[in-house]
Amino acid sequence: MTQIRCVKVLVYGMVQGVGFRYYTQQEAHRLGLSGHATNLADGSVEVVAQGESKAVDKLIEWLKSGPRTASVDYIEVYELGSSAANSGSFRAY
Repeated sequence: MTQIRCVKVLVYGMVQGVGFRYYTQQEAHRLGLSGHATNLADGSVEVVAQGESKAVDKLIEWLKSGPRTASVDYIEVYELGSSAANSGSFRAY
């Protein structure tokens, strides 16, 4: 049986204005995840991702460095309820 996991990841560093949300969306699609990536007022990016546990783990690992255009200082990971990101796709806004 497939284990479904949903997380909220806050990504800090130079992550706005560098295509971070776009590249996160591409990576999440590649991994088959649903959720979203959005800029926050403090300069960080919030990523909510749901899907197969191993795919979520892979996205978290990717978020630790992000795309080449970004400079990630650190991330914070929070476990959410399994239906927190119930949209069928991954959106960047």
